Amino acid sequence: MNTVYPKTKAAVDNRESPHVKLKNIGFSDCRWTEGFWADKYKLCEEVMVPHMGTLLKGDIGHGLNNFKIAAGLKEGEHQGEFWHDADFLKWVEAAVYVYAGNKDETLLKELDAIIEVIGQAQEEDGYLHTYIQTKGIEHFSNRKYHEMYNCGHLYTTACVHHRLTGKTNLLQIALKNAELLYKVFQPQAKRYCRFGFNQTQIMGLVELYRTTRDTRFLELAEIFINNRGKSPVVEDSTTEGYPIGDMVQERVPLREEDEAVGHAVLALYYYAGAADVYAETGEQALIDALDRLWDNVVNKKMYVTGAVGQTHYGASSRHDKIEEGFLDEYMMPNLTAYNETCANICNSMFSFRMLGLRGESKFADVMELVLHNSGLSGISIDGTHYCYANPLRKIHGARDYSKMNTESPDRLPYLYCFCCPPNLVRTVAQSASWAYSLSENGVSVNLYGGNELSTELLDGTELKLKQSTQYPWNGDVKIKVEACKAEPFELLLRIPDWAVGSSVKVNGEEAGVAVQPGSFCRIERTWAAGDMVELSMPMEIALMEGHPRIEEVRNQAAIKRGPIVYCVESPDLPEGTSITDVHLPLEGDRKFEYKPDFLGGLGTIETEVALRTNVSNGMYRTLNKPAWKKDKVQFVPYYAWSNRGDAEMTVFVPIIWH
Repeated sequence: MNTVYPKTKAAVDNRESPHVKLKNIGFSDCRWTEGFWADKYKLCEEVMVPHMGTLLKGDIGHGLNNFKIAAGLKEGEHQGEFWHDADFLKWVEAAVYVYAGNKDETLLKELDAIIEVIGQAQEEDGYLHTYIQTKGIEHFSNRKYHEMYNCGHLYTTACVHHRLTGKTNLLQIALKNAELLYKVFQPQAKRYCRFGFNQTQIMGLVELYRTTRDTRFLELAEIFINNRGKSPVVEDSTTEGYPIGDMVQERVPLREEDEAVGHAVLALYYYAGAADVYAETGEQALIDALDRLWDNVVNKKMYVTGAVGQTHYGASSRHDKIEEGFLDEYMMPNLTAYNETCANICNSMFSFRMLGLRGESKFADVMELVLHNSGLSGISIDGTHYCYANPLRKIHGARDYSKMNTESPDRLPYLYCFCCPPNLVRTVAQSASWAYSLSENGVSVNLYGGNELSTELLDGTELKLKQSTQYPWNGDVKIKVEACKAEPFELLLRIPDWAVGSSVKVNGEEAGVAVQPGSFCRIERTWAAGDMVELSMPMEIALMEGHPRIEEVRNQAAIKRGPIVYCVESPDLPEGTSITDVHLPLEGDRKFEYKPDFLGGLGTIETEVALRTNVSNGMYRTLNKPAWKKDKVQFVPYYAWSNRGDAEMTVFVPIIWH
């Protein structure tokens, strides 16, 4: 346990994992240089992370204060949810990513000071959970306190910090805590078999195993997977406080499950952890279950924006009470859609891992969909205000927000339940490391955006690429080979499922390879410095309709262009017009325009609409022939809604078929 292996450079380090087809690049191997993601990363570095740090280190966010109180360095009461330590640690993780990019020694010293406080708060046996410590609550007495969740983010952040800074101060805290976790949970005493409410500890334990090669951590990660579904689902002293059963994915063992159920964040962190375990063990039953669950989420329970978790309160298909989670298949409300930002980010995290395991582009399609839509919608254009829930429709007066504890009519400067903002910010901060993966003899291009890649292929040879593009506003991408080995290797270009009619050229000539939407285009050849690959993806403005079983959007459509889903907001409608008056002609003049000075710079779509002018009140009324007023209105990217004050909004709009 005293051995600490040399640092590696990947944030999620699957380089030595035997059952991964696409390995992760080193964290700093790719950097955004221009365009959409370069702008978002710059905002993350200069605003998102510093601003959030000010909140969490001060009296508003109170994250650091809680550790100081637990350490006896400050007087006061714990503030924030039970799991607020993990939210603070997610911000630390984001700050580490920023440090890895800019090597700001002031930031590193600040992190060292924070880690010193965390170490002083840790108890002698390794226990660390400031709410329980400051309240005098028995350790591991009730899963509602999210002890495993806090542990998981401690482990993940510690491994990232070690890999990207070379330091071991936070890692030693994590290892001490993990030793305690192993002592408590490895014997599998009956009282602990249903523990682990939000199971980020599985991912964290696998990263500790990858860092130290101590097999006990991988063993414990498997125990937490195996515990689900093996005990009677009855209320006891350890489960009081939240619904039981499907809410916590404990009704059916993971290897037998075929439906995503319960709390969406709990489920997707659980699946992502199981994917990490499979990467090390190769157990067929695990990957079979993950394939089924991914398909169920994406093809039967996911919104057009990549969002998941249809409801705040409801019931599973097996009639268990659930919160913040999955409903039945194709049950997709718009106005009350919950779509917690954390759940959406978890959806991309799960798909990122499945991309590595399966090597199929469909998983990167989901990553991209979330990143450009339901992920970014969780934060304002200026990087300082946050959404917890991400509905697809908002109508003035339709909901009483005073009765809700997480939904709000507009983005807020701080959320008492602060799990989502740092989750999103750490994702933006590490987004460049998702852009490429390493195949057995080459590299895959997962995400498009102006960037530079300087990495080593798995055989240790150098590869440098430069990607130039105005994606997602333009579908033309140029990738220049700047340095490479003399032997042949493959370049895998992701052709998104929407990119029908794409073409690929190498040095101005047709590449002569299959270019199939929803797959990787594989070009294997002897490359040389100066070679240029040109990918052209047509970006037609498309109307998206839902599955016939999605009653909420029958005879409605959403506008999508490339990876971007659009919505219409009341600021772009004639005065006095509600978004419920807006109808889309099936055919019509639709024009895309990039506006560099509007909402931080983005692409809008101007389209002809029909506005109904004779709508009457009453829950039901006699149908009269509608009266229409034609107009042209602007649709904006969904991620940019709610940046112009309290406004109505809708993604899906009724279609006029004739």
